[in-house]
Amino acid sequence: MLDPKLLRSELNTVADRLAIKRYDLDITAFTALEAQRKGQQLAAEALQQERNAYSKTMGKLIGEAKSKGEDIEPLKAKGEQLKNDSVVADAALASIQEELDAMLQGIPNIPHISVPAGNDETDNVEVRRWGTPRTFEFAVKDHVDLGDALNGLDFDTAAKITGARFSQMRGGLASLHRALTQFMLNTHIQEHGYEEVYVPYIVNRESLYGTGQLPKFEEDLFKLDDDREFYLIPTAEVPITNIYRNEIVDSLPIKLVSHTPCFRSEAGSYGRDTRGMIRQHQFEKVEMVQFVHPDKSWDALEGLVGHAEAILQKLDLPFRTVILCGGDLGFSAAKTYDIEVWLPSQEKYREISSCSNFADFQARRMKARFRNAEGKPELLHTLNGSGLAVGRTLLAVMENYQQADGSIAVPEVLQPLMNGQTVID
Repeated sequence: MLDPKLLRSELNTVADRLAIKRYDLDITAFTALEAQRKGQQLAAEALQQERNAYSKTMGKLIGEAKSKGEDIEPLKAKGEQLKNDSVVADAALASIQEELDAMLQGIPNIPHISVPAGNDETDNVEVRRWGTPRTFEFAVKDHVDLGDALNGLDFDTAAKITGARFSQMRGGLASLHRALTQFMLNTHIQEHGYEEVYVPYIVNRESLYGTGQLPKFEEDLFKLDDDREFYLIPTAEVPITNIYRNEIVDSLPIKLVSHTPCFRSEAGSYGRDTRGMIRQHQFEKVEMVQFVHPDKSWDALEGLVGHAEAILQKLDLPFRTVILCGGDLGFSAAKTYDIEVWLPSQEKYREISSCSNFADFQARRMKARFRNAEGKPELLHTLNGSGLAVGRTLLAVMENYQQADGSIAVPEVLQPLMNGQTVID
């Protein structure tokens, strides 16, 4: 959530920056609500002051009235009226503040000054490429056909068990999927300094509000059919980041990594990527989350991107890294890098990781703070990135390491995790 003080003091500047995200801030509505809030707050404070002042003198006035034999009921009635008026004024202020808060909850994070303008993913800006796409001397197959020929990737059985956009893996491909997960975790823990954490796969509404999925993006979530308002996690970002909701930490940075399944309804995807594992309702990710000092979050973002890129480099998978333009930038993010891996069957780069700095946007919603040099609580900054999406990494390995006979060569770095196996056939 944005700082209300920033909106009050720099409303037009904020509106101009949000326009880069293709968000039209309703300046008129905010100004009107803020004027109501300010006016009502002054009125409520004035009534409270009058009530307090009268309370201090009422005893004396009643005593004097009694000594003169006068009726004290009007004095009591005035005190009661001031109390009632104050309660009504406070309720009116709370109602306006609730309406203002609802508006604030729907305003996205301000994009960083380095975020380029643009409407959609076609306007994202490439910053670098790594690796050279392999040249094949045979007809390239996609991961669906490769997996089917190996009897290792089965979408029909998954559809029978559950429905569309689920997959079943078995044999060598299931082992490769597991090895990729372990390889990612090992690398981030041993080389990049993350602490592994195991988290719940079901979260409450407050957790999703804290990271910005609610209230705006409820249709993207799987909600449990009960009265407790529980949801399946769309990403490990949600439970990990909420570890420090309503907490004050004593030292930063904190770097956590976790492997979890992720569940997304894919609302609004409208038939995109229905073939294969690109876009599914259930998939797995290794997620990196950092809690850092505000002065160091932009350097931390560059480091985070490097941690995700290192996985692809070790797997020798060609990729490119892009900065998302304003029109493609997420609700909570101030800046995001997407890492896109090369898929031979599509002859294009496809997203395999997003790495974002949220600045203090999530921390303000969660009241996640640290003690600064003066020992005072201050909002920390949060970052997260996929390190990587395991299913998409699996299909990238399958396609880039496919051989003429339909087998899959196992990347050298994964062979120790697969008992020395070099080929899946």
